Amino acid sequence: FYIHIHLKKQQKYLAFCSSVYQLQQETPRPKRITCPQEVSTGKCVFHGLVSRERADELLAGTEGAYLIRESQRQPGTYTLALRFGGQTLNYRLFYDGKHFVGEKRFESVHDLVTDGLITLYIETKAAEYIAKMTTNPIYQHLGYTSLLRDKITHRLNRTHSEPKKVTFQQDEKISPSPLSRRTTIKDGPEKHCNYEKIHNFKVHTFRGPHWCEYCANFMWGLIAQGVCCSDCGLNVHKQCSKLVPSDCQPDLRRIKKVFSCDLTTLVKAHNTPRPMVLDMCIKEIEHRGLKSEGLYRVSGFTEHIEDVRLAFDRDGEKADISANIYSDINIIAGALKLYLRDLPIPVITYDVYSKFIQSAKITDPDSRLEAVHDGLLQLPPAHYETLRYLMTHLKRVTMYEKDNYMNSENLGIVFGPTLMRPPDLNTLTTLNDMRYQKLIVQLLIEHEDILF
Repeated sequence: FYIHIHLKKQQKYLAFCSSVYQLQQETPRPKRITCPQEVSTGKCVFHGLVSRERADELLAGTEGAYLIRESQRQPGTYTLALRFGGQTLNYRLFYDGKHFVGEKRFESVHDLVTDGLITLYIETKAAEYIAKMTTNPIYQHLGYTSLLRDKITHRLNRTHSEPKKVTFQQDEKISPSPLSRRTTIKDGPEKHCNYEKIHNFKVHTFRGPHWCEYCANFMWGLIAQGVCCSDCGLNVHKQCSKLVPSDCQPDLRRIKKVFSCDLTTLVKAHNTPRPMVLDMCIKEIEHRGLKSEGLYRVSGFTEHIEDVRLAFDRDGEKADISANIYSDINIIAGALKLYLRDLPIPVITYDVYSKFIQSAKITDPDSRLEAVHDGLLQLPPAHYETLRYLMTHLKRVTMYEKDNYMNSENLGIVFGPTLMRPPDLNTLTTLNDMRYQKLIVQLLIEHEDILF
């Protein structure tokens, strides 16, 4: 019985979805009213100084009729007078290369009026339906959720759990200096690593009829009917975009490059726990460069580093960065630093930047490490995993300090500004924070086995 009722409701709902499309087809067509007083500005044709009352007379009796008049109250400004629902509506008309009265911009006033009439007509005829559109979506059956369920067969998820806590105990046999404390981790599960990603929605104009992939309703209008995720291609109403879950699955065909691409977007698109650049460069460096003097401090040739960047952008994981192509390991190290530096959101994100800087200012060693650990748990999972893998590598680099002369402090100087940047990009703030950036990376390297 309940299934029967549900199916009836669903059939009725789908029928109404189609009727919304029909409503757009029935919308009154725009009709520009002409008169001998018209003046051309080069941008549009208007009726000169016409009062509201006179405009009402000129438009009376014709649904969709419109004219543009110069405002009597504010000379030099223009008003769009539009007949709809048996009354004349007046809108302040703007022009900045395109015509607009609200958010949408149009090449012509005629297109603006066409779109406005569609919106007015549908919102008048289907007001109750539109009000319920986002509060009771059927996307579980027809929209986003089923689409996502069908498209995604593998997820980079770990079991959700409470983050582990760390306590710090001093070993009596070792000097009690801040960096010589041993750490024990209370028994607890690993950090939650659910690779969620918000959608990158942008206003979009759809050609031909389109239906929202969240609520399954028709997307009405002449232009900018909704928004489209530039990473996965999900099409939804603007109002529905606020309700779509943060579960974007980027499409590789939409990812134009590797460098300067959002970190979470890249790893989800390639279905990997970390960026390929990180894995491939570190593998190459550990294979033939751990004993290289000044590793990460000595710069490689800029032109060759740029070649590596182009190779990754062009070939992705098939890029050849072997010794046969780039014999100087500093080129590979330089490319890795460039990748991390060019991330639109740093590995240590803007949201937690201040927390890490404040942690570095704590004088008590144990409290400082606990504060750093708390900051790590607030990183997005892909950023956390990238940082963890990088610190494990840099710890191995320090094991060859006698050959490469790179200890944790030196690496902190190199990677501090690369991994974390202040949100406001203020030069003075950046200079003042450099010593704390260095200290944070130094601590992460020296204590990577207990902080991650």
